[in-house]
Amino acid sequence: MFTQQVALVPEGVDIGTEEIGRVAAAAQKQAARDFGPIWQISATVDGFARLEDVPLGYWPILIVQDVENAAGIHLDKDGQPFALVEAGDSWSLTFTHELFEMIVDPFGMKIIAGPSPKPGQGRVEFLVEVCDPPEDERFAYKVNDVLVSDFYTPHYFDPVKRQGVAYDYTGAITEPREVLPGGYLSWHNPADDHWWQLTYFGAKPTFRDLGRPDRGKGSLRQMIDALTPETKRLSNLSRDAESLKSAVAAAAESQAATKGRAESLRVQIAELVKASAADTNALKDENA
Repeated sequence: MFTQQVALVPEGVDIGTEEIGRVAAAAQKQAARDFGPIWQISATVDGFARLEDVPLGYWPILIVQDVENAAGIHLDKDGQPFALVEAGDSWSLTFTHELFEMIVDPFGMKIIAGPSPKPGQGRVEFLVEVCDPPEDERFAYKVNDVLVSDFYTPHYFDPVKRQGVAYDYTGAITEPREVLPGGYLSWHNPADDHWWQLTYFGAKPTFRDLGRPDRGKGSLRQMIDALTPETKRLSNLSRDAESLKSAVAAAAESQAATKGRAESLRVQIAELVKASAADTNALKDENA
């Protein structure tokens, strides 16, 4: 299986290497343990201090201060993907969202056919964005006490609901093509050549007719992202958000444990070095 390398890099923001390393390690575990086996995709995630340190062949995801309407995944001048994520208290949620959408569909053009959620439309073409329907922080979960995004499985587009089938990783989605509160789903209706969305940003799900957007500005995903500004909130959750408070509290508790482990390991290393030196000196005395 081909393995794609992804780089996590701060660009013009005050995020220390410790935090970059902590989030990269959590995303790597999530990619290997949770996401990869379900989607049959192999990827590594590594943190770097500077963009100049990123080896060739890596797809960079940059954490930047303010992206305006440029957030999400783009293609460079050579047609290779990179992504911009806005810094904020919950940037790890946005980062993992973009990470998994990047490795499933790096060029933002993948569609899959299926029955429309809107009555009377018949069969349509869904844009494959694996984190959009369950993207809200209420459905996020923690890896290594880092807040990460939920994602749907390939069964999300099954024609009918079946018992015992997982439609997303956390189990929040209970049937095909369901959109959870705070999420959305996008598709193309070939009958009228319009793009449509089922959004759940208010009190109830709502159908949104996007018409015929300008297709000359990047990928299908860039086109849809530009028309869905609500998703920008994910990096800047309120500090009162339960999911964020839980992650912050868990990280503080685990820091004490990791500090204790580090101190214990340093003591053990010092004892090993001391014992090794004693053995060496004893051997010298025997050979004297």
